Amino acid sequence: MLLAEVAATSDAVAATRSRLAKRAAIADLLRRTADGAGGAAPSDAGPAGVAEAVSDDLEIVVAYLAGALRQRRTGLGYAALRDLPPPSSDATLTVRDVDAAFAAMASLEGSGSAQARSTAAGELFGAATEREQAFLRGLVAGELRQGALDSVVVDAIAEAADVPADAVRRAVMLRGATGPVASAALLADDPLTALAGFTLEVGRPVRPMLAQSAPDIAAAFEKLGGGEPTELCVDVKLDGIRIQVHRLGDDVRVVTRSLDDITERVPEIVDVVRALPSDRLVLDGEALGVGPDGVPRPFQETAARSATHESGRGSSRGPARAASAEEALADQFQLTPFFFDVLHAGGRDLLDAPLRERLTVLDEVAGPHTVRRLLTSDADEAAEFFAGALREGQEGVVIKSLDTPYAAGRRGAGWVKVKPRKTLDLVVLAVERGSGRREGWLSNIHLGARDPEGGFVMLGKTFKGMTDQMLQWQTERFRELEVEDNGWVVKVRPEQVVEIAFDGLQRSTRYPGGLALRFARVLRYRDDKTAAEADTIDTVRSLAV
Repeated sequence: MLLAEVAATSDAVAATRSRLAKRAAIADLLRRTADGAGGAAPSDAGPAGVAEAVSDDLEIVVAYLAGALRQRRTGLGYAALRDLPPPSSDATLTVRDVDAAFAAMASLEGSGSAQARSTAAGELFGAATEREQAFLRGLVAGELRQGALDSVVVDAIAEAADVPADAVRRAVMLRGATGPVASAALLADDPLTALAGFTLEVGRPVRPMLAQSAPDIAAAFEKLGGGEPTELCVDVKLDGIRIQVHRLGDDVRVVTRSLDDITERVPEIVDVVRALPSDRLVLDGEALGVGPDGVPRPFQETAARSATHESGRGSSRGPARAASAEEALADQFQLTPFFFDVLHAGGRDLLDAPLRERLTVLDEVAGPHTVRRLLTSDADEAAEFFAGALREGQEGVVIKSLDTPYAAGRRGAGWVKVKPRKTLDLVVLAVERGSGRREGWLSNIHLGARDPEGGFVMLGKTFKGMTDQMLQWQTERFRELEVEDNGWVVKVRPEQVVEIAFDGLQRSTRYPGGLALRFARVLRYRDDKTAAEADTIDTVRSLAV
């Protein structure tokens, strides 16, 4: 399959707001890919080679249309995307050419790897047309804003294979990846039978169930109970990292929300799971760093203990330095697991069991290692529980229906999270050009807090929360404030105030203030405030205490 065809479909998807039209465009490309259109394999390849090539193409196309590379890290940064070679006039790149090039870049490490990666990137982008370059740049930067999220791609697979969408969703949930499911659905003689072949396997991660959001406890109870008194589960939402744990005998595997394997980095969690009474388990929960004083550690320290460091891939930290930092953290505190759900226990799959039943099993197999929870039909009682969790320094609560199954990989209506919303009035310091659906607009804004001593201190970037109307407005506004444009980042006069919601702060060596916003998103632009009225870095630091 030619990359040009994927880019063209991406353009078609970006050009429409209709989810049905997006799905239809993607389904059409998937059918053509499955049929071998676009040159799936060399003409002298045998039947097995053709089938393998088509399967590879499908997996790559599915990833690209969902806005992601198959390689989690390539080591390419914004600097490598600024100085691109002139585009090719001919569209010759196949998706497997591109995938192989990025895989080769991702494998580079050690002395000279940065230059080798830059050279390889230049060769790849030089072989791409102007449109393909823009598409690839959006993939690398993670900003292919075309409105084709993974959920739309999943629905398109169902349409292309003429099977129920729920069958595809469940297979994706259990396989933990969309590409292999697309191959099974589109290349098998009996797609439904092929999809049914994806089952829960202890040891193979599944996509975690996600929660919707509500602004407060009352809204969450209304959403889950429909206005009627209904007993609900209220879990404390810990400020840790999401973990999924698999145990088969003495073999234990621990993965993150993104299904990265961190088993070797969390031996204390492995020991806890090995001590549990059941030797066949799949548990869902959080890992929280707790110091010798019993006080939870800041989120960034917990995240640092579990992060995957890859030397030579865009990081300045070599393996020796990374290891020493991790060892220092390990000496300071241990990671403690707190489980809030069970997907499998003792040979029995529990995905389809109601939460009430799963909690009974969870208490039996994980007893003292469960998240603190409250079962209540009283919203006022839940609000008191929520306030208590906040006083303890936790993130908030997750309110759950006791009747729902485990809907992995989806923000189902069965779970609703409630967290206190933090906001800051910050100043826009610069803005980056958009790509994909946002091409032609100025998108990702650089955020700064006012320094009482003069100037502004950068705290991070965001493109979250922006409507098309807002993008159009800010493109015009920041062109008025422009002081420098290097082709990627437009520096602006620090005059425009923006109200930002965020989930928390973490220490950062990347920014001069030593702090970075977590999950920042735009609420609105504040034309009623001047930059002199923006929040100060001192205010921000006070929130980090």
